[in-house]
Amino acid sequence: MNQDNSTSSFLRVLSRKDVVALAFGAMIGWSWVVLTGTWITSAGVAGAIIAFLVGGGAIAIVGLTYAELASALPFAGGEHVYSERALGYRASFICTWAIILGYMSVIAFEAVALPTVMSSLVPGLDIGYLWTIAGWEVHATWVGVGILGAVVMTTLNVLGVKMVAIVQTTVVMLILVVGFFFFTGSTLSGNTSNLDPLFIDGLNGIAIVLVMVPFMFVGFDIIPQAAEEIDLPFRDIGTALILSVVMAIAWYALVILGVGMVMNGEQLAGADLVTAEANAIIYGDLGGTILLLTGLAGIITSWNALIVGASRAIYAMAKDGMLPHFLGEIHPRYHTPRNAILLIGLLSVISPFFGRPALVWLVNAGGLGIVVAYAFVALSFIALRKNEPELARPYTAPGGIATGYLALVLSIGIGTLYFPGSPSALVWPHEWGIIFFWIILGALLFGLSRLNPQPQEA
Repeated sequence: MNQDNSTSSFLRVLSRKDVVALAFGAMIGWSWVVLTGTWITSAGVAGAIIAFLVGGGAIAIVGLTYAELASALPFAGGEHVYSERALGYRASFICTWAIILGYMSVIAFEAVALPTVMSSLVPGLDIGYLWTIAGWEVHATWVGVGILGAVVMTTLNVLGVKMVAIVQTTVVMLILVVGFFFFTGSTLSGNTSNLDPLFIDGLNGIAIVLVMVPFMFVGFDIIPQAAEEIDLPFRDIGTALILSVVMAIAWYALVILGVGMVMNGEQLAGADLVTAEANAIIYGDLGGTILLLTGLAGIITSWNALIVGASRAIYAMAKDGMLPHFLGEIHPRYHTPRNAILLIGLLSVISPFFGRPALVWLVNAGGLGIVVAYAFVALSFIALRKNEPELARPYTAPGGIATGYLALVLSIGIGTLYFPGSPSALVWPHEWGIIFFWIILGALLFGLSRLNPQPQEA
């Protein structure tokens, strides 16, 4: 693979605040508005917070390996670059295709989340009954909103990463302001008696929440994916990555605590968009509407950033002959991987047809792809530490090679939660169906790349 920054087709336009906003915005998304009630009713407030602290801590350790590798190998493609250099061609395909599943699951999640929030803001939006999936009625207008959102976000990303960054930074600042008022209001008007029971279903409850955590934190690795577009010293790329993870851990823990302080068990059981309803209890109907709009903003930040990550990963695979070469083409004017972005847009319009039940399916299935990729990155970190000790590492992970082994063990440990025998195992056919669809799609695209191979760059 070409790893010479001097010949990069991308433009270095992302500042420090752009980078942190991209990663943090990708991680917070919309899930904190709609899934907080699920976390609390599954594990209790304390159990849910522990799941996020444990899971987020594990992600932070994995993030340390990313931070070192991103500073040492600052090339578009992130995981693809590290795994190919350390583990070889086949391992790199599995690693990168797995993380793209994680990215695509978030992108598809947002295509479902958008009509979900819009139907709350615009009563009567559900028109034109299509079918029922898992007890949920899918309507044509609902699907249309998701498709329209996919078209708009795809177009925005084709127009250039700087445009994406401007939108991202502005929206993240608005989310932080609303979050501050929510946390403050929940502290002043909430009641600690609502926190009981602190734990529900013990370790099983924590495991049910823990299996969702990798999905919630996917996005910090947008930074290495877009490394060739970041205008920072290489050491600072790693520092920005770790900062974004710490910010996301704090965000989720505070949201869970805030909702738990404001809403009792009966209110949680009857709530739909839980965090918005909690804010309505604090500030009235206007507060609920404002938080819904903030959730809408979160959809934009996550959608934006994950398209950046997925398209750069697809681009890198195509440049190395793992995917059809047309997916590695760069737009001559906007310097974006246009065809990769268009493929992502095409895939994202499918999910709204499955209705709101797809939200949980995408969270769980995407999470497995994420932890598989994290395990490969940890292996790559270990292999490069052993095989290339002389490689310049502007950012050095604390703990040295032991951090890589710990990241590997944690990734495998979380990964076991997705398999049969675990209380949080993936469900057949919905969640495993997504996994198998992704494997088949990868095999088909790989086969197409073999039919018309392109010479790899030196």
